[in-house]
Amino acid sequence: MPRAHGEGFVEVQRKGDKSALSDLRMSGCLKVLFSRGSPRLDAIIINSAGGLTSGDRLSFEIGLQEGAAASVTTQAAERAYRAADGEAHVTSHIHVAQGAQMFWLPQEMILFDGAKLDRRLQCNLEADARLLLVEPVIFGRTKMGETVRDLWFRDEIRVDRDGVPLYRDTTQLSGDMRDALAGAAIGQGAGAMASVVYASTDAEHHHAQLVKDLPPTAGASLLHDDLLALRLLAGDGFELRKSLLPILDQLTGHTLPTSWRL
Repeated sequence: MPRAHGEGFVEVQRKGDKSALSDLRMSGCLKVLFSRGSPRLDAIIINSAGGLTSGDRLSFEIGLQEGAAASVTTQAAERAYRAADGEAHVTSHIHVAQGAQMFWLPQEMILFDGAKLDRRLQCNLEADARLLLVEPVIFGRTKMGETVRDLWFRDEIRVDRDGVPLYRDTTQLSGDMRDALAGAAIGQGAGAMASVVYASTDAEHHHAQLVKDLPPTAGASLLHDDLLALRLLAGDGFELRKSLLPILDQLTGHTLPTSWRL
């Protein structure tokens, strides 16, 4: 069976009061488009294969030079479909130089029944580089009556600053998600979840504001003076986005990419 392979590389530089491309490479099913109207560089990732299944491999890398600013999102929710044998693999690498600002804002990953997905994100920050990342996940579409009874999902997020580990998080789920997420200590019946990480010198300020308005199914922790981590659970993707939007609005200074508004 043919498999989908895609690679993308973006490098961003500071040019005057704006950020612009300094290098761009794409191959296979992974495409990168860019929107206009913002002083930062706003990139949109598209998987032209239309989803992920056994053996698919996507790799994306972005580097921000000193003082640059960029955001990366996706055109729509990504989908991981039933896998006949092995896993699909998605790897992303982010490098943010001193004084640069990176917003990693992919839309939801929808996991269908029978999906097998190994996803890894590595972020390397220099000095006072600023990073906001979100990774939303939906376990089947509630309105479509979908139930995920068989899943293998490994999701790893690693953030380093100047070569020193700042944040490590690995989630591994397998088996019947309806039963697993029903547990009080795991999901309390949730059908969607999201992780948010914010690394910046103003993390403590945002933490004090966010904790006042978080829903009962969310929590925020100030892990370091410059590191804020949030976890959110929701009944479905719609409820998850309702909770996420005000959080991401605050942390991006109300400059979310347009695709998040649709």
